[in-house]
Amino acid sequence: MFGLSAGHLLILFFVILLFGGRRLPELATALGKGIRGFKDGLNGKDNDQLPRA
Repeated sequence: MFGLSAGHLLILFFVILLFGGRRLPELATALGKGIRGFKDGLNGKDNDQLPRA
């Protein structure tokens, strides 16, 4: 089923149980922004860096 094993479904069930249906979109958005920020940091696209002399 969509490449998910029983273990993945069990973990997904517990995440839904812990955070509830209302908080999952917020959690996914925060996770996506964190991953994007991490990738940008690895690629040197950090906006907070000061120009080096």
